[in-house]
Amino acid sequence: MSEEPSPTDAGSTDQLTHTDEAGNVQMVDVGAKPDTARRAVAEGHIHLSESTVEAIETDTVEKGDVLATARVGAVQAVKHTWETIPMCHQIPITNIDTEFRILDDRVVLSVAVETTGKTGCEMEALEGVTTGLNVVWDMVKAAEKDSKGQYPGTAIENVHVVSKEKHQIS
Repeated sequence: MSEEPSPTDAGSTDQLTHTDEAGNVQMVDVGAKPDTARRAVAEGHIHLSESTVEAIETDTVEKGDVLATARVGAVQAVKHTWETIPMCHQIPITNIDTEFRILDDRVVLSVAVETTGKTGCEMEALEGVTTGLNVVWDMVKAAEKDSKGQYPGTAIENVHVVSKEKHQIS
C-alpha cells in the first residue's frame, strides 16, 4: 500500500515527494494525514563461511552471543532511523519483532516494525535489518578474514521490504 505515487506509477519523475519544483530537498508534510496503524517487514541476509555459521549456531563466537547482540543493534537502529535518514519523520514505534534464520552459509534477518501514525515504517524496518546484519559481521569478522585480512566470501545481500501495510484506526 503506497502512500504517494511512485515515479513509475505516475509515469514521470516529477512526482518525487522529497523535492520541490526547484529540485530542493524537503521533508514531506504529513500533518493533514489521518493516523493509521502501519506495519512493515524487511529482510536480508549475510553470507558467511559454514564454520562461522556453525559457531554462531553453537554460541562459540569469541565476542559473545552474536544473535542477541545483533537483535539489540537492530532494535536500536529502528528507534533511531529518523536520526540517520535525513527525510524520515520521527515516528512512535509500537512494536519491533526480529527473527533470525540460520542456513548452511548465511544468517537471514527479518525485522517487523509497527507504528500508529501519519507515515510508514518501512525505512525503520530496513535500518533494523542492515544494522542487525552489520552487527553480525562485526561479531564474526575475525573468523571471516582470509590470510590477507580481507572478506572474500562475506557479503550482506538481498535487503528488501517484504511487506508494507496500513489500516485505518477504528
